Amino acid sequence: MGKNKRPQRIGILTAGGDCPGINAAIRGIGKTAIVKYGMEVIGISDGFLGLINKEYLTLTESSLSGILTLGGTILGTSREKPFKNSKNKKEISKPALMIEHYEQLGLDCLVCIGGNGTLKTAHLLSQAGLNIVGIPKTIDNDVWGTDVTFGFDSAVNIATEAIDRLHSTANSHKRIMVIELMGHNAGWLALFSGVAGGGDVILIPEIPYDEDVIKEYLLKRAHENKPYSIVVVAEGIKIPSKEKSSGNYIARKINELTGLETRVTVLGYIQRGGSPSPMDRILASKFGATAANMIASRDFGKMVAQKNGEITSVPLSEVAGKTRLVEQNNDLVVRSREMGTCFGI
Repeated sequence: MGKNKRPQRIGILTAGGDCPGINAAIRGIGKTAIVKYGMEVIGISDGFLGLINKEYLTLTESSLSGILTLGGTILGTSREKPFKNSKNKKEISKPALMIEHYEQLGLDCLVCIGGNGTLKTAHLLSQAGLNIVGIPKTIDNDVWGTDVTFGFDSAVNIATEAIDRLHSTANSHKRIMVIELMGHNAGWLALFSGVAGGGDVILIPEIPYDEDVIKEYLLKRAHENKPYSIVVVAEGIKIPSKEKSSGNYIARKINELTGLETRVTVLGYIQRGGSPSPMDRILASKFGATAANMIASRDFGKMVAQKNGEITSVPLSEVAGKTRLVEQNNDLVVRSREMGTCFGI
């Protein structure tokens, strides 16, 4: 691949959950590839499903204009996991189809934009012999090997605004307001938006909580004539297996244990939607441009990353199968506890 004189041809796909900034990344890759290197750019539809079904479109400089500020992804996405075993052994395997279509399209590299699951699949495709570059995106901020993913800043802004709005309602009615935020098994989103929004209690998966500690903390606030409390709950905290919602469970337990009027808000998919924040537009653009530069220098099998404020790259083999979690001695946790925030311990 790439040894003849034709321009390099690259494919781009976006997989997993959508988040703000994906289109900025697509634009960053595509414009740099076209303007700087004269590459041909193919957009693969609907994540890995598009490569399995050979569904794609050609991306031009003009088709990449005007997408910087758009939420979602112009390419579409899916949660297809092609390396899961096929039930019908007579069928051509999905990975084999993807490799076949990669070659039929004449691709010199495939850029995979996604979170942990996407990057694990990207690594497996790299091991299968394809030229792969990964770009980390998720509102959960839980991708190993990078200090931050794009999408996170936008989600923090959205969640913080929601918490801000709950303060006035909680104060007016003198009640406890519980808000459940996304994040899967990582507490980054709940931690950052909880601190930014002035949450009184912040519960994250990485820090085991004691219901009695929460009860005593909230009762103490009530006895000190603090008229309301805000409880920020990450969706991934440990709750009984029969329960479906961490926010609903915590709200019910608080009401049972304290007798204080408690209400719950599950913010849900609002956290993933809408236009990316300026910081996410910049980060996604930098990630995208860097990916194009890596392709030009044939630096494959890696994920673009930011470490200590610098854009760099890390091997996909180091990223696959790992999750970046909040450490209990995280500086933001320590400083927040010093200011009186309760983490349930």
